[in-house]
Amino acid sequence: MGEKVEKTEFSREDRSRYRQKIRRSLDVFATMLRESRFEFERPMTGMEIELNLIDDHADPAMLNAEVLGAIADPDFQTELGQFNIEINLPPRRLAGDDLGDLEKALRASLNHAEGKARTVGAHMLTVGILPTLRREHLTAEALSANPRYQLLNEQIFAARGEDLDIRIDGIDRLAVTTDSIAPEAACTSTQFHLQVSPAQFAAYWNASQVISGIQVALGANSPLLFGRELWRETRIPLFEQATDTRSEEIRAQGVRPRVWFGERWITSVFDLFEENVRYFPALLPICDENDPADILERGEIPELSELRLHNGTVYRWNRPIYAVVDGRPHLRVENRVMPAGPTVADTIANAAFYYGLARSLAEAERPVWTQLSFRAAEENFHACARHGIDASVFWPGVGTVPVTELVLRRLLPQAAAGLDRWGVSPAQRDRLLGIVEQRCLRQRNGASWQVETLHELEKQGMDRQRALHEMVRRYLPLMHENIPVHEWPVAG
Repeated sequence: MGEKVEKTEFSREDRSRYRQKIRRSLDVFATMLRESRFEFERPMTGMEIELNLIDDHADPAMLNAEVLGAIADPDFQTELGQFNIEINLPPRRLAGDDLGDLEKALRASLNHAEGKARTVGAHMLTVGILPTLRREHLTAEALSANPRYQLLNEQIFAARGEDLDIRIDGIDRLAVTTDSIAPEAACTSTQFHLQVSPAQFAAYWNASQVISGIQVALGANSPLLFGRELWRETRIPLFEQATDTRSEEIRAQGVRPRVWFGERWITSVFDLFEENVRYFPALLPICDENDPADILERGEIPELSELRLHNGTVYRWNRPIYAVVDGRPHLRVENRVMPAGPTVADTIANAAFYYGLARSLAEAERPVWTQLSFRAAEENFHACARHGIDASVFWPGVGTVPVTELVLRRLLPQAAAGLDRWGVSPAQRDRLLGIVEQRCLRQRNGASWQVETLHELEKQGMDRQRALHEMVRRYLPLMHENIPVHEWPVAG
């Protein structure tokens, strides 16, 4: 989302040229897929984590420019809100003790960045939605200085033609109207990347769709927004609504939303890019001067910049990624369903569960998605976002079952088998999946800890705002100690 743009106004000619260029890029992409011009012999993984910035009072700190200047590390980048930053971790393989090494490297990077952030009056917090956010924090003035964010804001509201209503019915009810996309900045996530071959892409994407709800249930960490207790992973409905370009009438006509689970299982990565071009008008119709067909004909690799830019404005929960690194193109599944936090240990455990289970399901002789309707997978996803670790899901051969029971009895063994296929060491496999197992046994994740702690503080006589701030103050040191969230004490 943070890619730089220069042009800020678009004519009818710009949009017409962009449509022609992106369709030409789609044809070139199809040719590249037929000719197998992709890097996949050494599959790599990657990770992005979005962070919140808070001040000494546990309120959002609108200081990302100052914090990034103090950190001075290209791995840390701007995000949508001035109280957000993002860390992008270098790609790596999964084999051996690499997940343990990743955990150590991530902790070291975040500890270093936290020290730098403190010099400008900020602290970093990994949480899906910052519990102390209030409505007045999320206005157009809170957007980061990157021109792309302002441009996206303008284009989304130009497409809508009216202000945005956000309605979330959970334990409490939220109904607000906004004239900017700033509420999207409340959504801070962890994104897992997995490089795959063109031939394997459909299986891994379908597998990722199947397990997205399970991931959300186990890792939910966003139960609170504007002082209201909503869904256990409120980030899901909030993100779906905060970037919706459709007016009420357009939505009633069945036009697809830009934050999208999808509508069918796929047979090729081409299906997703083709759907993006066919269903969604351009938000940022910016063309470069290169002809991708000419580049390919010369034996070089085209960047397909228009196709990639357009893909970046369609917010699938599992997004296809085309990229060129060192002159070699590759494909990745970008799994975008997880919130940030609570700890680095929890994050790496979530990664191990995803990478292991995705491989096991993708390589199964009888894929689970051949036994599960796409609509059922989507219903599972939203049920898990609403209820978190207490959710029940439908699963082939099992029926409707508590998600924790499904994970303990069936999915954890499959995730372990998948990690074995990746070559992950047994010690790392057991340690990380053991964290997921204990969450299930104790019915405790980030969302349940937040809500239990909040309610306990309120029972002690605190009002909602004071309890929210106290809860964040207790969350912060536990996060830094890297104790998995299932072991966190509830306020007593």
